[in-house]
Amino acid sequence: MRVRVATTILGITAALLAVPACSTDTVGSKPDTAPSARAGKPADALQKAAVLSSTALEARLLDQSDLGSGYLRKPERPTQHDDVTVIGCPALNELGGDAATGGTLTFPRKAKAAFTYGGSSSEVSEELYSDSANKLSDGIGRIFDAMTGCPTYQVVAGGTPIDMASQKLTPPHGLGDEQWNQLLTFSTGGRSTVVKQTAIRDGSLLLIISGSPALVDRHLDKALAKATATS
Repeated sequence: MRVRVATTILGITAALLAVPACSTDTVGSKPDTAPSARAGKPADALQKAAVLSSTALEARLLDQSDLGSGYLRKPERPTQHDDVTVIGCPALNELGGDAATGGTLTFPRKAKAAFTYGGSSSEVSEELYSDSANKLSDGIGRIFDAMTGCPTYQVVAGGTPIDMASQKLTPPHGLGDEQWNQLLTFSTGGRSTVVKQTAIRDGSLLLIISGSPALVDRHLDKALAKATATS
């Protein structure tokens, strides 16, 4: 069975299918641990529950001064409309076309940025979403769970077949209220790209960092600190 979707639907993160001569997006995995309780003042709780506008989210993204030397921001790609076919992933089929393509994660309040590093193919991208805690948790959790429920499957984007492999990783502890983590391998044209994706929900804010594993690990804490700063 095949689920046909548009390229924008697998688009929680633009860096995910940044293999040479290819451009699509994907997601993946559910928290291994229960949400971590974080004590705080009532004012802190209200701050965490407040839904932020896209403009506010944009100001909380990492920029070149945060990342350090060697990083160049990538121009935002125009919206793609090529058809995408997902093959061999029953978990995505069971969720149906809308959920399989990002469904509830197409939140209206969002911001994103992507960077290349050192003039190489290494990339890191950041995405921020804001909505109620329940909506964010349900949306990202269902998609991550479905993706990691399929260790291998195939995506055909614009006629280009891409072999996918997903591996659920232990999520980082002590960050935010919920965490998700996975490793994705994209193979096409005899070349493979490994992408790490880590997602953190903190109150009404969802942070997703994707890209080269070393760059994701290097910038995760900094990205969360800036995204959740109250001043």
